[in-house]
Amino acid sequence: MKILGVRLDNINKNQALKKVADFLDSKNQNKIFTPNPEMLVDASCDDYFKETLNSSDLNICDGFGLSLFSGFKLKRITGVDFMLSICELAQKREKSIYLLGSGSDEVIKKIAEVLQQKFPLLKIVGFDKGPKIKIIGSKLQVIAEENEKIIYDIIQTAPDILFVAFGHNKQEKWIVKNLIDLPSVRVAMGVGGAFDFVSGKISRAPRWMQKIGLEWVFRLISEPKRFKRIWKATFVFIYYFLFKK
Repeated sequence: MKILGVRLDNINKNQALKKVADFLDSKNQNKIFTPNPEMLVDASCDDYFKETLNSSDLNICDGFGLSLFSGFKLKRITGVDFMLSICELAQKREKSIYLLGSGSDEVIKKIAEVLQQKFPLLKIVGFDKGPKIKIIGSKLQVIAEENEKIIYDIIQTAPDILFVAFGHNKQEKWIVKNLIDLPSVRVAMGVGGAFDFVSGKISRAPRWMQKIGLEWVFRLISEPKRFKRIWKATFVFIYYFLFKK
């Protein structure tokens, strides 16, 4: 199914995890992205970002609004929950992971600790807060020396799974550009703010609010600075869906 020109896979969580298991057994490199309403609005104004999202091997529906406007044909699978499920799968399959992003040494160390406590047999072969990244126009800009150091570390530690948390647009474009240089990686997933949630830096909305699509209200109350992003993900998305689809 396509919404605002971006492909979303009509798949439930168990089916998505089966695909991940197949990815891990394949000889190919596979990309997983988690489109939400805000990302689709941005992709409507950035053809390269839209092309990047559509190049994925699995696009899960990470947004109540997308499920709602698909007539609930699309099953919502939140990126943070899917990341944790992949970690559980990796533990069972004895696959290794690498954590990249957050921009904070404290957060990246904390999430490694939390995941190790939650999944004691999970092989976390490395983690890094990531390089400084900017989007200029539609192009990704990163300090070459920082990026090369990270690429080298990932090559040396040879993870099967790479989780990238640079924030949407940046992380997807980084994965598309750099995955080819990471031969061990079978699955690379953009996870957005999942590191902040799992590490405890940011609290998630109560489960009942998640179920009825009111997470944005909780985020607005707890993080007023996100007003512009929440406006884009709600009202701007609805406008685009109704008049620009």
